[in-house]
Amino acid sequence: MEKKTTRLYFIDAMRAWAILMMLQGHYIDGLLDNAFRDNSDFVYSTWKYFRGMTAPVFFTVSGFIFTYLLIRVPEKGFENPRVKKGIRRGLELLVIGYLLRMNLMGILNGEIYSSFYLVDVLHCIGLSILGIIGIYLLTYSKKKFLFPTALVAITMLLFLFEPQYQKWTYSFLPDALANYFTKTNGSVFTIFPWFGYASFGAFISVLFTHYKNFKNLYPIAISISAVVGLALIFYSSDFFLAISRATGLQMFADIFFNNYLFIRLGDVFIAFAVFMLIRQWLTNSTLLKIGQSTLSIYITHFIILYGSFTGLGLYQYFHHSLSPSMVIPSAIVFMIVCSFTALIYEKNKARIKSNLSKGLKYLLINGEVLLKFLFSKARVLLMKLFGLVKN
Repeated sequence: MEKKTTRLYFIDAMRAWAILMMLQGHYIDGLLDNAFRDNSDFVYSTWKYFRGMTAPVFFTVSGFIFTYLLIRVPEKGFENPRVKKGIRRGLELLVIGYLLRMNLMGILNGEIYSSFYLVDVLHCIGLSILGIIGIYLLTYSKKKFLFPTALVAITMLLFLFEPQYQKWTYSFLPDALANYFTKTNGSVFTIFPWFGYASFGAFISVLFTHYKNFKNLYPIAISISAVVGLALIFYSSDFFLAISRATGLQMFADIFFNNYLFIRLGDVFIAFAVFMLIRQWLTNSTLLKIGQSTLSIYITHFIILYGSFTGLGLYQYFHHSLSPSMVIPSAIVFMIVCSFTALIYEKNKARIKSNLSKGLKYLLINGEVLLKFLFSKARVLLMKLFGLVKN
């Protein structure tokens, strides 16, 4: 394992776990009958709690991986090849996020549905990557501690002031922009506070990179992650309440009453501790490939479950209608289908892209001939119709 430190395989395993948790979470939450949603039930409440861990872990790991690749190369600033790749990746995620919410039937009818403008996880991760790049470019030429300090400071600010800015409606912005900041119109995620998890993942990545050759890196990292994680989960709420009472500041009391961000950050620390602890057993090639193919898996699941492009998805036909005896085994099948469909695509991605490129080139070359042909056929049809009307 020591020779594999250039790639942190436990991170790929965490991504695989997070994407699989997301698959079953979206599937069960979307299709399980409301009659079986009982928070007093131990099994359901446990599932619901672990489902809530998925997004914080995914955002944190995304920030970690991108920053790990960004800062490990010797080039700095705009000379860093990862800057250009990151900008392209961030914009790509934004475009894909909108494409997945596109309904072709609506477009053919000359209408773009309001759901097209809603913000989801891909939009936020894309913007988070661009945000990390922006912070990096602003700080790389200054003292080394400034970059990680800025990252963790942003996380703290976004988490501490969340009770205040989440009340804002952003009515002065067009809905397409306001959706990045408020869930009022139906957005699933917003850039604030979720960028806070990505920036914290970037901060952890800087620490890992700095201490990567330290002999006791993992024992110390596991211990710190476990202690900090447990402290955040079990004691952060009381801590903020104590600060509120000592200072009289309402903002800390507001955090106490809805302390999901810091508790979930504690969950992230525990997840890091567990995956680092069992890293030696996380070497299965299929598991690692799943962790490296999360975008393809996400796209596949969105099309099958929510009916991207066509509006025909499992969600439309079985929304909140399945019993646990149906939804659990079918969720397993759904996870397998999405994962292996994406893995097959990844295996043949170069050939698929090559064929698509050839097809587009052919259309461009022969497009003029095709348009002339269609125009002539349309003209003949119109002349026939005109003759019928005249007669």
